[in-house]
Amino acid sequence: MTTEFHETTSRPFLSSVLDYLPGMAPYLFHVPYSLYLAAKHRGIFLPALSNPSILTGGMAGESKTDLFGLVGPYARGFFAPFITVHAGDAPDSFRNELDARGIGYPLVAKPDIGRNGRGVRVVQDEAELLTHLRSFPPDIRMVLQRYIADEGEAGVFYIRKPSETHGRITSLTLKYFPAVEGDGRSTLRELIEHEPRPKSVIHMYLRRNKRFLDQVIPRGKTHRLATVGNYVRGSIFLNGEDAITPEMTAIFDRISKDIKEFYYGRFDVRFSDLEEFKHGRGFTLIEFNAASSEPTHVYAPQTSLRRIYRDMLAHWKLAYEIGAENRARGYAPVSLLTVWQVVRDEAKLIDRYPDEE
Repeated sequence: MTTEFHETTSRPFLSSVLDYLPGMAPYLFHVPYSLYLAAKHRGIFLPALSNPSILTGGMAGESKTDLFGLVGPYARGFFAPFITVHAGDAPDSFRNELDARGIGYPLVAKPDIGRNGRGVRVVQDEAELLTHLRSFPPDIRMVLQRYIADEGEAGVFYIRKPSETHGRITSLTLKYFPAVEGDGRSTLRELIEHEPRPKSVIHMYLRRNKRFLDQVIPRGKTHRLATVGNYVRGSIFLNGEDAITPEMTAIFDRISKDIKEFYYGRFDVRFSDLEEFKHGRGFTLIEFNAASSEPTHVYAPQTSLRRIYRDMLAHWKLAYEIGAENRARGYAPVSLLTVWQVVRDEAKLIDRYPDEE
C-alpha cells in the first residue's frame, strides 16, 4: 500500500457535519428542486429513465444479479466473481459452483436486493455462512462473492449523457474501516467509548462488536470496528477528488460503456495501491449502483453543509437531464406511482431481513 493511502487511513476519527443532523438532512431541498426540474423538463420523475435498462433507472429494487446481467465481457473482467443462491439452499447445492468460480473463504454474503449494507457480512467458513443464510427467510436471494482483502476502498461516481461521447467521474470517495489500537489494559468497550465520534456511531460500534467488548486488546494490536464500506455502518469517508486522473476516468468510461444503457451511478471499488488506482490499474469492482446512488464524498469530514447541498443537487440535476435525453430517444416515461410501488416493495422485502447485530 502506498504511503499516501496509509497515512490517510491512519488519521484520527473525524465526523461529518451530517453525523449531527437528522437522517433526511441531505435531501432537504430535493423535493422543491425536483418540482422545479420536473416543470423545466416536462417530466414528473425523469431520474427513473437515467439508466433505461434498469428497473426505475435504479431508484429502488435493483437486483445485483440483474445488474450484472447487463455487464459486457470487457467490464466483467473487473468484477469480483459471485454466485446467487437462496437463503434456504443446502450447501451441497452451491459448493461446486463456488469452487468453479474460484470463490473460497472468507467470502462476502449479502442480499441480492439491499440498501445501506444491511445484511452484508464477511463470513470465515461454511458454518458461519450457513448461520448467516439461515437468519434470512429461505426464499430471499443472496449473493456470495469473493472477498477482496485489499485495504483500499472507493466509491467512483460516473456520469455520461447519452449525447456525449465520453463520460466523467464526478465524485471519488476514499473509504476506510475504523479501527482501535489496543494498549494492553483497556477492553474493547473502553477503547470504543473513548473515540471522538457521535454517540449514535459509538452505539453502533458497540452493537456490531458485542462479542468482543469485554476482551482486553493487546498493546499494538488493532481491532477493526466495521467491515462494510458504508457510511451508515460506521466507515470513514474522505473526499478523493484530488486523486481523479485522466487515466482513471478513461478506464471507468470504457467499463461503463460496456454496461447496457448505463449513464448514471456509482461503482464500489477495492484497491491495494492508490497510485496504481489513480492510473486505472490494480483495482477490483465489487458492485455498481444506479440512480439511487449518492456522491458520497459529501459525507467526508470538513465538507460544509453548503457544499453538501450544492453537490447533491448538481447530481440530481444531471439525473433529470439524462432522463430527458433518454425520453427523447424513445424510452417510455416511468410514472411516480411505479417508482413508489417499487420503493414500497423493496422496503417490505428488507423488513424481512434479520435485525442488525
